Amino acid sequence: MTPAPAPAPAPSSEPHSNNSNNRPPIKRYPSQQRSYGTVSHHGARRMTHSNTGNKPYNKKGLHQSRPGAATRRIQRALHRPMATHKRTKNVPDYFPKPPAENVARIVPLGGVEEVGRNMTAVDINGDIFVMDVGFEFTGEDETPGIDYLLPNTAYLEKNKDRIRAVIITHGHLDHIGGIPFIMKRIGNPPIYTQKLTSLMIAKRQEEYPDVPKPEIIIVEPGTERTISNTKVKFFSVTHSIPDAMGISLVTPQGNVVITGDLKLDHEGTDPLEHEKKTWGEVGKDNNIFLMADSTNAERDGFSIPEQRVHETLSEIIRTVKGRLIIGTFASQFERIIRITEFAEQYGKKIVTEGRSIKTNIEIAQKAGMLKVKNDTIIPAQAIGDYPPDKILILATGAQGEEFAALMRIATKQHRFIQFTERDTIVLSSSVIPGNEVSVQKLKDNLYRNNVTIINYRSSDVHSTGHGNAGELVWVNQQVNAKFFMPGYGYRSMTASHAKAVEQAGRPRDTIFIADNGNVIDIIDGKEMKVHKERVPNSPLAVDGFSIGGLQEVVIRDRQLLAKDGMFVIIATVQLKTGRLKKSPDIISRGFIYLRESQDLLNQARLLIKKTVEDSTRGMNPIDLDYVKNVLTDTMAGYLFTRTNKAPMVIPVLIGV
Repeated sequence: MTPAPAPAPAPSSEPHSNNSNNRPPIKRYPSQQRSYGTVSHHGARRMTHSNTGNKPYNKKGLHQSRPGAATRRIQRALHRPMATHKRTKNVPDYFPKPPAENVARIVPLGGVEEVGRNMTAVDINGDIFVMDVGFEFTGEDETPGIDYLLPNTAYLEKNKDRIRAVIITHGHLDHIGGIPFIMKRIGNPPIYTQKLTSLMIAKRQEEYPDVPKPEIIIVEPGTERTISNTKVKFFSVTHSIPDAMGISLVTPQGNVVITGDLKLDHEGTDPLEHEKKTWGEVGKDNNIFLMADSTNAERDGFSIPEQRVHETLSEIIRTVKGRLIIGTFASQFERIIRITEFAEQYGKKIVTEGRSIKTNIEIAQKAGMLKVKNDTIIPAQAIGDYPPDKILILATGAQGEEFAALMRIATKQHRFIQFTERDTIVLSSSVIPGNEVSVQKLKDNLYRNNVTIINYRSSDVHSTGHGNAGELVWVNQQVNAKFFMPGYGYRSMTASHAKAVEQAGRPRDTIFIADNGNVIDIIDGKEMKVHKERVPNSPLAVDGFSIGGLQEVVIRDRQLLAKDGMFVIIATVQLKTGRLKKSPDIISRGFIYLRESQDLLNQARLLIKKTVEDSTRGMNPIDLDYVKNVLTDTMAGYLFTRTNKAPMVIPVLIGV
């Protein structure tokens, strides 16, 4: 990966390598090695090792700490680690040999340590099948500037001549979002999926016109296909989006079953007949391995059926007086379709606010899943042409996203829609962990408009798309596989899933809680062996136009800039005398307001002049790199003492 352009770097505390694409299993970031014996551009060695130890000495023979020492001390004082991951020994990447004929190999490459980035490789009968190609949204605090995280594809790239198909379980971005970035890397194999998912893949592909269109083959649930040497069975699963499916891969020793995301249609704790039929058919086979959804495994019992949510929303749409605004996830595809149908049924006009909702309604119409009259959906600028009782606004932003529709309307930044006291807001979503503050801010802004709010705590207006522990145990028992690996979730979720099925009677030694990159072999359908090593598993990052491993030094610099800004020093040094030609210029961004900090700046200029001239006294030739290091440490310490802040100090010394 070519790192994104960064500001002129301050002297690094430790040089780093750029070997980012090939990682050992537990090594996520570039290694760093200490080097004291560097040579300046003048040809003079800046530091040498003593004969008695590894302490660096400057050219005057005086002890000199490594560059960046002051910065490291300051970061420790502020409890800010200079690196986000432990350093590990640089060992070769692990790529196991292809499995024997009697072995079914499962390699989770993403999605078993996080929610998102879902991708699993199944290596059977000499064929490799890739289940899902998702991405993960990432937080600005952890990886500032990174657009998405992708699964590591090194293992698949090494074996791309044996990849026969990519199978997509459903159309959510955590399962299809990586397709434009990853398919070329793994040889552009054909994609097998259902119709709606194919339309969503094609729609997203329009955003990347330079990427070749993938070959997409439509499959139907309840059917099977022979792909290369392997028979593949497809079956329906219930989720928050139509056309979700699971897969059963047939081997001579038994079947490998991958569920994708799922929940159950049920009444009380009794699954409906179509669920019993589907999972009963899957369970008839000799299943040797099951990987199943764990996202809601920490919740006991059964989830609220989506049908109950539809009934509640239908009643609200029918009875509420005044204008109705429903905020929900665009990923709740089935719910958006039902809301649209209910609105037309009760004679209301629909205004869609949010690009993702507009896109999904367009796709639903194209797939034939939504059929409404041409005048049912109207633009926002036509909202004044109808009585408030006849308007339903379907909007994104129920998680409090700053620029989403609900927040813009609530803060009076929308061109055509303003809230009134007669408006009713339905927040048809739960609060995603981590979004509590932004959701509270949204609610506060909504209440400033004196509207009425209905949410999932006061009414059944939301249900998850993932099964609770009771549903997951029922599925596990129906499939009755010899071995089980919980997937699709953080460690707490997969561990909870494992505990639930163990408490329901599954032997502990048939359960494996995986990490990304684990290699699991099922031998003769009777024995599970987990390799000690993991294949490369550190995430790839989409950073602007670049795709590659996370560059630690770039992320670290962005984090420092975001916290304390930067302090740039521009000084002209006379190479003959070592004295400054004029007072240094100072540029600050994100650190202090210069106009209100003149005393600090005047003192800083004096200290810069003294530091440069003291460090060059008796030096011939002048080593500007050495002076930069000394100046960086001196100014970092001074600024920290004066402000309790640790900006990135960037000295630019010009020799004349």
